[in-house]
Amino acid sequence: MAVYTDVSDEELKTFMSDYDLGEVVGYKGIAEGVENSNYLLQTATGPYFLTLYERRVNPADLPFFIGLMEHLARTGVKCPVPIHAKDGQILRTLCGRPAAIITFLNGMSPRRIEAWHCFELGKALADLHVAGRSFPHSRKNSLSLAGWQELFEKVGNTAESVEQDLHGLIRGELADLAKTWPQTLPSGVIHADLFPDNVFFMGDKCSGLIDFYFACTDFLAYDVAICMNAWCFESDGALNVTKASRLFAGYESVRPLELGEKQALPILARGGALRFLLTRLYDWVNTPAGALVKPKDPREYLRKLKFHRGVTGSSAYGLP
Repeated sequence: MAVYTDVSDEELKTFMSDYDLGEVVGYKGIAEGVENSNYLLQTATGPYFLTLYERRVNPADLPFFIGLMEHLARTGVKCPVPIHAKDGQILRTLCGRPAAIITFLNGMSPRRIEAWHCFELGKALADLHVAGRSFPHSRKNSLSLAGWQELFEKVGNTAESVEQDLHGLIRGELADLAKTWPQTLPSGVIHADLFPDNVFFMGDKCSGLIDFYFACTDFLAYDVAICMNAWCFESDGALNVTKASRLFAGYESVRPLELGEKQALPILARGGALRFLLTRLYDWVNTPAGALVKPKDPREYLRKLKFHRGVTGSSAYGLP
């Protein structure tokens, strides 16, 4: 989450008049994340989140994201629920941006990830995948092979300002993944961005998942690989195999991975690392001046990519 668009008191008051949520008694911008402008609203009926969808989000995709959250909530997945305005609509316009209000989830993101967090994450991710089977809509993953190539072309030689020879490494990785990327793995709705700041916990249980604005239709095991990359590496760049094995154990307690999915994990993990390396590179050089957001260091995912390039089998991730 972040703030790119400032909302004045008067603009917010006019916008909120279309809802039955009571008077706004306070609101503040939230700095985490990189995609949209987000505010925490305190109203007479409780707390809510207000999101303004910025230019990198395709407005045509918003009905998919909104519909998915409603579907998941109905099927028991703990996630925010979009709020309907007085006229029944969810998506409205604020400050020239598409905007929506969603319910507030209780819980906190983990500041220090433990192995039990990874087990709970795995279960929650598998629950999402199972619930997504009955969602009737699909959305192509715009940040798969073709999207990576497009980002690479936009970044260009800027990559060299981050690390020497990075441009050539990415070019070679793109070519290799284009040849080896799987074709026939089980697919469905994936979150595609389930980082620790998008997962809430209360006590020793996962209390909810948020930020579905990269959700799409893709390989389910690719989503697992993204989570491994985000949750199971230590600050020194080493994979914590115990955390990875607990992630997989939690996931398989709900939905067992097929043999082909396990065999494909090294390639999928490389793809996941390259995806976030490229988006972080792009943000590193394109975040607007004055935005209440700090771009994330792309070199973290460069280290993860290099690790996965040396992996030959899923046993390196703690899978039997």
